[in-house]
Amino acid sequence: MDADYQKNHLKAYGITYWVLAKQQKVQWLLNYRGGSFLMPDGESIRKECQIRGVSFEIVSDSQANAILDEISSPSKNQDAVILEKAPKIAVYSPQGNQPWDDAVTMVLTYAEIPYVTIYDEEVLNDKLALYDWLHLHHEDFTGQYGKFYGAYRATPWYIDGKAASEKLAKKLGYDKVSQEKGAVALKIRNYVIGGGFMFAMCSATDSFDIALAADGVDICEPMFDGDASDPNYQAGLSFSKTFAFTDFVLERSPMKYEFSSIDMTKKRGNVPKESDYFSLMDFSAKWDAVPTMLCQNHTSLVKGFMGQTTAFNKSQIKPTVLVLGENKLNGEARYIHGINGKGFFTFYGGHDPEDYQHRVGDPKTELELHPTSPGYRLILNNVLFPAARKKKQKT
Repeated sequence: MDADYQKNHLKAYGITYWVLAKQQKVQWLLNYRGGSFLMPDGESIRKECQIRGVSFEIVSDSQANAILDEISSPSKNQDAVILEKAPKIAVYSPQGNQPWDDAVTMVLTYAEIPYVTIYDEEVLNDKLALYDWLHLHHEDFTGQYGKFYGAYRATPWYIDGKAASEKLAKKLGYDKVSQEKGAVALKIRNYVIGGGFMFAMCSATDSFDIALAADGVDICEPMFDGDASDPNYQAGLSFSKTFAFTDFVLERSPMKYEFSSIDMTKKRGNVPKESDYFSLMDFSAKWDAVPTMLCQNHTSLVKGFMGQTTAFNKSQIKPTVLVLGENKLNGEARYIHGINGKGFFTFYGGHDPEDYQHRVGDPKTELELHPTSPGYRLILNNVLFPAARKKKQKT
């Protein structure tokens, strides 16, 4: 999985998932040649790699043992993690076409990793327990319809989407979309606390935490829910309920395409595209296996990309949350991870790792043109993480 040898990093994850789905174990060689996968040899696996265009090497048992011995050396910041089971994957996404694409569903499809699409009805009916891994599609859990009011309130997709959301909320027994989305956020929170893994990108990250903090507080203006927001609702926020963020200030204006002070999109200034990168943190593979897994890549420097929520204000990230990727120059975190109860969550800023400034209505990215994308690899690291054999963390 290094930069020089592997021709299709993204589909290599699909091969690994395919092997796991056949009840065969795989070893993930952390920090060894870009985070390579060691799997059993077999004619069917070789053929599948050839069909999908994935580069592979055949090693003898003695060569494999020598590699594992090298990795186990205390002098090497490497480790071998056993992947045991193909995780059951759910993507939280509405039915029908949206005026934007979702990076996770695109890369899962490209890598040929199967997933099930679920939405509010399934979540509220406690179907999350059926899945090991949950991705939150580009979503607004605050009931403000993505804060698209200022620019898009007269467009058919905005009007139709608002009507569909209101209809669904009524069907599920709620007077307001904000109340229904808040209930969904609480169900997802409980899923994570109970041992699930949740991955979110772009506005699904900060809007999720905002919804948790605003539980029982009306933060929506009349154009969103038909009545006034609570007076001084900022003071009613409870940051103890959030996963990742604290002490943020909400954006009150419905005309501004922004949720809160968490996002760095407007604060980062005019960063030139050609110099917009973030660096992955270096963790101890033997002592901090989880963050090391999530940062596996063939480069430590990843191209930046924008979104409604581009990056996170480091000063408003809870101290219990790990920063996995950051841009120190801008004082922003791009990729963060944490534990809540028995489960895990990862938040990844930006919309599409290979489309620097994806706009509403833009064509989707063709991943055939980006088979070695480091930014998309980070997503797939998270997909495979639940497959890892659980072991006691060193203290």
